[in-house]
Amino acid sequence: MNDAVETFLKPPARGHAVAGTAVPHESAHLHVAGEAAYTDDLPELAGTLHAALGLSPLPHGRLLSIDVDLLRAQPGVVAVLTAADIPGVNDCGALVHDDPILASGQVHYVGQPVFAVLSEDREAARRAAALAGQALRIEPLPAVLDPEQAHAQGLHVVPTMRLARGDARAELPRAPHRWQGRLAIGGQEQFYLEGQISCAVPLEDRGMRVHCSTQHPSEMQHVVAHALGVHAHHVQVECRRMGGGFGGKESQSAVFACIAAVAARKLGRPVKLRPDRDDDMLITGRRHCFVHRWDVGHDDEGRILAADVEMISRAGFSADLSAPVMARALCHFDNAYWLPHVAIAGHSARTNTQSNTAFRGFGGPQGALAIEYILDSVARRLGRDALDVRRANFYGVGERNVTPYGQVVEDNVIAPLVDELATRADYAGRRAAIAAFNAESPVLKKGLALTPVKFGISFNVVHLNQAGALVHVYTDGTALVNHGGTEMGQGLNTKVAQVVAQELGLSLDRVRCTATDTSKVANTSATAASTGSDLNGKAAQDAARTIRQRLAEHVARTHGVDAGQVRFAGNHVQVAGQRIPFEDVAQQAYMARVQLWSDGFYATPKLSWDRNTMQGRPFYYFAYGAAVSEVIIDTLTGESRLLRADLLHDVGASLNPALDIGQVEGAFIQGMGWLTTEELVWHPLDGSPRAGKLMTHAPSTYKIPTANDAPPVFHTRLYDNVNAQDTIHRSKAVGEPPLLLGFSVFFAIRDAISAVGGHRIDPPLRAPATAEAILDAVDAVRAGSGG
Repeated sequence: MNDAVETFLKPPARGHAVAGTAVPHESAHLHVAGEAAYTDDLPELAGTLHAALGLSPLPHGRLLSIDVDLLRAQPGVVAVLTAADIPGVNDCGALVHDDPILASGQVHYVGQPVFAVLSEDREAARRAAALAGQALRIEPLPAVLDPEQAHAQGLHVVPTMRLARGDARAELPRAPHRWQGRLAIGGQEQFYLEGQISCAVPLEDRGMRVHCSTQHPSEMQHVVAHALGVHAHHVQVECRRMGGGFGGKESQSAVFACIAAVAARKLGRPVKLRPDRDDDMLITGRRHCFVHRWDVGHDDEGRILAADVEMISRAGFSADLSAPVMARALCHFDNAYWLPHVAIAGHSARTNTQSNTAFRGFGGPQGALAIEYILDSVARRLGRDALDVRRANFYGVGERNVTPYGQVVEDNVIAPLVDELATRADYAGRRAAIAAFNAESPVLKKGLALTPVKFGISFNVVHLNQAGALVHVYTDGTALVNHGGTEMGQGLNTKVAQVVAQELGLSLDRVRCTATDTSKVANTSATAASTGSDLNGKAAQDAARTIRQRLAEHVARTHGVDAGQVRFAGNHVQVAGQRIPFEDVAQQAYMARVQLWSDGFYATPKLSWDRNTMQGRPFYYFAYGAAVSEVIIDTLTGESRLLRADLLHDVGASLNPALDIGQVEGAFIQGMGWLTTEELVWHPLDGSPRAGKLMTHAPSTYKIPTANDAPPVFHTRLYDNVNAQDTIHRSKAVGEPPLLLGFSVFFAIRDAISAVGGHRIDPPLRAPATAEAILDAVDAVRAGSGG
């Protein structure tokens, strides 16, 4: 029996009847039967038009004209929209108003939407939109693709951010050891299985209903309202489920929602906009590429004494979410380590590429990877095991426990968690076995690495940490829940339903979640930052608890007892020695005119953040984890293979171990893909028709992991822990933190490359560690060791 199954079969923790149990995803039966309805599956209303986007063929230029007559003359074309047709504001920027819905005046990257073609036939619209190269007259302007080059030219989308503690520059010369380094980290495409899509339906009195695959319905409501020149109450945005999001549908669903809505308003007909995968990847941004440069000082044990770090991200042509992504990168540079003197500067470079955006981890993985790379190199330079150096730098308990941004690490379990994993995974024994294997194997080399994770949970922007919910109890004893979070496969609706069922004493089959809808719960935050269950679970619990209290008071009055003596469990209400079916109590309460619905609200406590000084308490708590990975590489071809992975992750008191283990394993594989096979390549600015184009814009050229890339030996366990903070049933977030467990694969590959030179040369391995990158690093190690 594997570890995951063992975890699933544990009895429910804390005496829960529903919350804490490993129940299936609420839509699992629909997924496997092909009956789960996504936006594109909704029946098309009579008169529905299909939109396709005409994209800029140049990376930068002055837009001189659009041959609209040429486009309108194409077969099946009903209408063509340009920026001039937008009745409101031509902007869908998430934070800074610098992101036009349709290009006007200038184009800023290959793939930027310039016009939309409408037709009753989707393929006819696409064929007409493909004539963008003929229809657009653009005067070329200088372009920049490389973030370091853009930074050198002073091109940034937001001002530089700085985070500091102590005096790193003064302490560096005093350190026993000092060295400088650089690491280039590639970006990552979200590659959600369901692409971007919006369907807009015009309603009476300037109203608009938008069905949108989005993580942020409230933001879509606002940008659509602004684009139409109407108020927020005119726009209703609904999302039942997404086929994946990973951050790519947080802000960047806006352009599709706005164009569909503008077209629907202009033509008075429903409009669906669903780009194909190539156009989706050419239009939208992804995880930010980063370049790190550092100057670090350390002692003989490998303890970091001072670090001066510069981070440069490829923001793309507009700000989007680059500022908070960089802020989180800076705040996660420390990962699990005490850094007494640190100075970090973060530059968000403006490039003529897609505007990069949120992706699972939101800058945290890029920031944390830098310190892990540094410690890995420190260990090699000192001839020590990397795990020993990592342990020497861990945050302490009661001392050495304040982050560079001033937050006390109150719930530190990283040391015992790592100790447990190292023992379970037989780290020491396997390290010796791998050394013996490598000594006898000149071509194939194995590597091993254990990397930890400390990840902060909350939005960095304090006011976003709030949520609302509605709970209805019907007279047949069932409950309906609506909340502000969105379901994208992660199981949020399942967990929220479990919370409500637990609170009302109902079985899970009596509770149902409905589609996220801005007309039901208003002013919601994005389902992001791993806060979905924390926020919406607490809000739903608040609503259900209010109803339960009303019912308890009603039953107490009826039976002449105190409300505190009424119990709800097993679809029954227990009072004065009687066990009354819940539906009977609901019916009786209705007859007595007791309100059987309630709203609920939650705001995360204890948070504070000064974005100017970058000091405060941006996170309610931290989630922890660690992974051990063993790999093998071929030093002649650069091929690599993950042989075994052992994961141990802290989710607090799990709301649903089945869903949580799925999230941990999926995040690990996604993190591994980012750092091994998922390479983004833009065509160089050579004056050719492809100059500046993203060349890896389809699965034929962009390689995400497949089932075959999962290790044949894969052990996953949930760490036995309870959240020190008052979260929903003392659970912890699980969406983003385990993505960083994939670091262990990258550093195991680096360890295998290091073996080529007898671990005397530090491999200059870039990320992703593709076959080419591995061969380059192998060649560098051989050259450095005289091999």
